[in-house]
Amino acid sequence: QMQLVESGGGLVQAGASLRLSCAASGRTFSSYVMGWFRQAPGKEREFVAQISKNGGSTHYADSVKGRFTISRENAKNTLYLDMNNLKSEDTAVYYCAAGWVTVVNGAAVNYWGQGTQVTVSS
Repeated sequence: QMQLVESGGGLVQAGASLRLSCAASGRTFSSYVMGWFRQAPGKEREFVAQISKNGGSTHYADSVKGRFTISRENAKNTLYLDMNNLKSEDTAVYYCAAGWVTVVNGAAVNYWGQGTQVTVSS
């Protein structure tokens, strides 16, 4: 089993920045593709960003492209999501995800974190 623990969420104003972290344990972190999802109230969970096992390749949802940056430090077993120019529509619970092959498709995710709340006030 892999344990994923998110941190860094909070309440910010529109236009602000926030960094989310996800600490992994229990499995070899560098063996997994990692990603972030989010779920807003009353909506389905949606893909946000993915990063390859060595960090050399990333993929973003159109809604966050140019504002969010996903990164990882395999030596620290940690995944990050830097969020800039936050908007009210970014308000959601953000989840860390690990997959053997991909996480763009939520069905392919092997492990989920418990989530961290991000609230953006306008």
